[in-house]
Amino acid sequence: MKGLTSEEASKKIEEYGKNELEEENPTTKLDVLKRQFSSVLIWILAVAAVISFAVGEMLEFYFISAIIGIIAAMGFLQEWKAEKAMEELQNMTSPTVEVYRDGDITEVESESLVPGDVIKLEMGDKVPADAEIIESTDIRVDEAILTGESEAVSKENGDEVYSGTTIVHGRCEAEVTKTGMNSKLGEIAEEIQGGEDDTPLQRKIDGLGKKLGVIALAVSLVVFGLGLMENAPVGQILIVTLALAVASIPEALPLTLTLTLSLGMREMAEKKAIVKKMLAVEGLGSTTVICTDKTGTLTKNEMTVKKMWLDNQELGVTGSGYIPHGTITDENGEEIEPESETLRKAAETAVICNNAELMKDEAQYSLSGEPTEGALIVLGEKLGLEKEEIDEKYSREKEILFTSERKMMTTINSIDGETHAFTKGAPEIILEKCSHIMIEGKKIELSSEKREEILKKNEEFAENALRVLGLAYRENVSEPYSDENIEQNLTFLGLAGMIDPAREEVAEAIDECRTAGIDVKMVTGDNPTTAKAIAEDIGLAKNPKVLTGPEIEEMTEEELEEKVPDVDVYARTQPQHKLHIVEALQEDKEIVAMTGDGVNDAPAVKKADVGIGMGMKGTDVTKESADMILQDDNFETIVTAVSEGRRIYDNIEKFTTYLISRSYTEISIITLGLIFLGFEYLPLIALQILFLNVIGQEMPAIALGLDPETEGIMERDPRPTDQELLDQRNLFLVGSMAVFMGIAGFTVFMLGNPLDNLDTARTMVFAAIVLMIMAHTFNFRSLTDSITDISLTDNKWVLASIATITPVLLTLIYWEPAASLFGHVPLGPREWAITIGGALATMGFIEALKKIANKIYGKGY
Repeated sequence: MKGLTSEEASKKIEEYGKNELEEENPTTKLDVLKRQFSSVLIWILAVAAVISFAVGEMLEFYFISAIIGIIAAMGFLQEWKAEKAMEELQNMTSPTVEVYRDGDITEVESESLVPGDVIKLEMGDKVPADAEIIESTDIRVDEAILTGESEAVSKENGDEVYSGTTIVHGRCEAEVTKTGMNSKLGEIAEEIQGGEDDTPLQRKIDGLGKKLGVIALAVSLVVFGLGLMENAPVGQILIVTLALAVASIPEALPLTLTLTLSLGMREMAEKKAIVKKMLAVEGLGSTTVICTDKTGTLTKNEMTVKKMWLDNQELGVTGSGYIPHGTITDENGEEIEPESETLRKAAETAVICNNAELMKDEAQYSLSGEPTEGALIVLGEKLGLEKEEIDEKYSREKEILFTSERKMMTTINSIDGETHAFTKGAPEIILEKCSHIMIEGKKIELSSEKREEILKKNEEFAENALRVLGLAYRENVSEPYSDENIEQNLTFLGLAGMIDPAREEVAEAIDECRTAGIDVKMVTGDNPTTAKAIAEDIGLAKNPKVLTGPEIEEMTEEELEEKVPDVDVYARTQPQHKLHIVEALQEDKEIVAMTGDGVNDAPAVKKADVGIGMGMKGTDVTKESADMILQDDNFETIVTAVSEGRRIYDNIEKFTTYLISRSYTEISIITLGLIFLGFEYLPLIALQILFLNVIGQEMPAIALGLDPETEGIMERDPRPTDQELLDQRNLFLVGSMAVFMGIAGFTVFMLGNPLDNLDTARTMVFAAIVLMIMAHTFNFRSLTDSITDISLTDNKWVLASIATITPVLLTLIYWEPAASLFGHVPLGPREWAITIGGALATMGFIEALKKIANKIYGKGY
């Protein structure tokens, strides 16, 4: 009990290291910066910059380099901000512990604990390291963080307490056995270390980038070969090749994607969801299955008395969690006045025979002590009995402790010169100690028939997943205050049935998930009865299908994969079971989101396509594994995030189709120019293309990325997991638009008489494409619906982008320094009429093309 000396502790800390969880590869600023260069599209831009530098087009080189820099900077700032927000959440843990050093009690940083240290733990303390109990008094531990079970576990001398768990009752001295990464918490932390899988969006973006890169390379090689065959000057060939390479790469795409995801992250943060990596934002919109922990996620992790039995009747108790507001109802659910003397005596007993404390911080209530006792205090407050006043009124003389063998607890209290005993515990044990029962305020003898009736009601409550306690008292007791002397001839008062209640908003959130085609599955360490009752309560299923961890162990991988789609509730699960469930669902081609707060959730949270951690009650290990952290621990926030993810993906699809159709319009125009006019009369030069692809298209594309969600976005099924950004429907749109708009643009170019007035013709085709860019923004606000069915004013960013581009276009044509740089000349009324006519013709074509695509491919998923 003397513990270690300071010298021994110093030597051991050198041997075992600090008592802290270590990241194998902690995220640094450099890591976050490197992530910004992981996209294939960024590398394609880098190649374009190198080509520009090689042929001496330095303006283009600086332009593209600036784009890459902006993309990297924006992505870095947003993701590093999310990392810092997570660090702040991790710093909310208590850092000190009482330990015996040099024979005296002292307070030290928990990270300085070493094996062999003897620590003191009391109610409310978080266990700082794995330790073996040396000496204890009625110790009970909340191990939900490890096991997922909401019921506290009784411990005895020689038992282990584990790092991260919480003492909810009693006190103890314990010898530290394992610290840091050697603790049970550390074992799980080590299990989740390692590489990370790409998100669904990242895989799609990279796939698209590779295809665009192949097309750019193929087009450039073909043109370069044709130039050599025609004996064109090498310098001219390189300039044409550069123009085509630049045209085939939608330079605005990575920047628009970064901005859209970055702004999406910011919006989610405002809605209490911190997304750690940008590409994970969209993953939520793809989710087909949410695997959610029960304790603290679907439920409040706040035990609540829901039913009572006394005065020969069953009563209901309204209210949920630790908020002390609620009423008493009869068997029909009608509110009744709590005038019963038996009810008041039962509530008094529940509050008196109690060591917990209900605390209020502004509008928030929290508990110090065991959840079961907290539920009884809240019951008392609902009936107007405040614990502080009761404790002053009934002075405690003695406590006969609860133990796992006794399954009951008694306090002896004095009031007005009299001494009474108040008892709570397992109903079957309490009834054995009772000789009388109070009915409507009168004490009568407890018959064997009544005893059987009470036990039957106890079984009924238990079958409904309620944890049941019996309440009893005895008047005018005298010393000795031993269990043998006091706990006999008690008067039975009634039963209190409690449960960790579902969050009020969960049922509606699950219903919304169901409407959105998302399957919600409960995965918990709790027992099947409780888990099933909660599942029915929240509307997860009318008759939930339950599969237990031990049953999973008996299955092969193939059997589990076959079983998982139909299971609603997984109970009695261990961390390895949760991991197998996620893997089995992924084998069934599901996009899996896993929510969790306890350490037991961390491996599965990391493995899931979208890992969701809880910011308030979650452990550092789980938050580190997650892609997204809920600051309010609210399941409903997930539904909001899913909706936001769907909106973001819809918009990514819009601006990707928009930008690529624009890029390949330029390729069509240049190709037609090469076919009919040769290398000398190029319709567009590289600088014009860069402006069109970056400045001209960037603002409208960003505006499309900020489009509000479409009506009914949460009333459709998730996208098929194998659907590409450019699926068959969108490829049809891109190809058809590129060909028609290319023809329209080349026609405008030819009407400008390029053989005699090349600069005028180039200016006209440049202006026509800019006008198309502005006009088509309205077309692309929906890839399926007509422009007449879309509000033209509900996206202010589209209007702002057009208002910005118009004066820029006029400046590049009529302001001499800019016009000379681009090779532009002023246009007259005839040229403007041709240019505007070409742009308007393409608007009508796009609307007709949407209708054709709808008939051939439908309106998408």
